[in-house]
Amino acid sequence: MAVGRFQVMATLQAARAYALGLPLERAMSWGLNRAIFYAAAKRGFIGAKAHPKRDSAEIAKKPTEEKPDAYFLGDEMAYKAKRGRRTYFAIGGEAQTGEDLVRQIESRFGKRFEDAWREALGIIEGFDRETLLSQRAFYDQVYRPRRDELAGKWTELAAKRT
Repeated sequence: MAVGRFQVMATLQAARAYALGLPLERAMSWGLNRAIFYAAAKRGFIGAKAHPKRDSAEIAKKPTEEKPDAYFLGDEMAYKAKRGRRTYFAIGGEAQTGEDLVRQIESRFGKRFEDAWREALGIIEGFDRETLLSQRAFYDQVYRPRRDELAGKWTELAAKRT
């Protein structure tokens, strides 16, 4: 199975969130959530409501902020949902869990997801905090220039059995 842009976005977004301090499980939920968000945005949201914005002064004081129903990573916001004692990110009330990540992302990599994950972390390390805290800068500078290259490279990686 091919690794596509959706999987690239999810993996890079998860690495971004992890580098900015989210624990691994929540970072993975963030990555999948953002990939779903961008895929939906590409098609146009139906009945979407505006979410609160944070200005640069707020972001400078508090780069990440958790509220009862939402989490802010820089200028980007995702809704949250509880599943038992765990908190995940959610779209339309549906939480993006570890099982969802395995099914929608990791499964595309076969047994090579860890290799792609290490590469994604390495890519993220090459960017300053300001870029990672900006939704637009992350998309334009981190994801967009390498999305097709990584999709191809990670598809080849996944095809290798060892």
